Amino acid sequence: TLIRHDISVHNQLIQATRTHQFDSCAQSREAHYVFDYFGILVSIILGLALTHLLRGIAKQILMRHTVRIYWVHLLWTCNLVVVVLALWWGMYWWKGLEDWPASWFFFLSLYAITLFLWAFLLYPQEFGEHTDFTEHFYAQRKWFFGMLIASMLLDIPETLGKQWWNLRAVPGPYPYVIACMLGIGVIGFATANRKVHAFLSVIWLPLMLGYEFLSELSRIVSRS
Repeated sequence: TLIRHDISVHNQLIQATRTHQFDSCAQSREAHYVFDYFGILVSIILGLALTHLLRGIAKQILMRHTVRIYWVHLLWTCNLVVVVLALWWGMYWWKGLEDWPASWFFFLSLYAITLFLWAFLLYPQEFGEHTDFTEHFYAQRKWFFGMLIASMLLDIPETLGKQWWNLRAVPGPYPYVIACMLGIGVIGFATANRKVHAFLSVIWLPLMLGYEFLSELSRIVSRS
């Protein structure tokens, strides 16, 4: 009788373990499905932003003899290409989130939409011969840098959220880098001085690439 009782208890434990493992796998699959569903939307939005930027560069190359190219504007185009790719890559960390609140889905979608609007302001929907991109850049300056500030402000809770849900720790250099990027946005919004804008466009890319390098370095060090 004792042997039968032990066997029965053992079988119940095995069944409970299998049920728990099955439930865990089901929850994990469901989380991945939600992320994939969300990822399609974000990929479309960021893909449109990237397409708009690359199309603008390509058209300027084709129309280089008839449009007035402004190197600061062109450099900001390259800067935003890197920003879009970095955000696209960074969104993959959210694949590990198991419980997706609807509010967070809307928030991350808003972040992607804001980035699209930021990128869209660099180029008109269509531009023809004799387009002056110096005039275009400064005509859209406040909106452009306003969207930069909005994007960076949205990046703060997005980055903190990854740490809150134990997906990725906030990189050590992040507070300093985000403060510098917000500073660039505020200065660009406040002044139309062309020398200042030349400086802002030049320092953005090294700042961002340096941050990505230091973040990756800190991850490597933490693993060792």
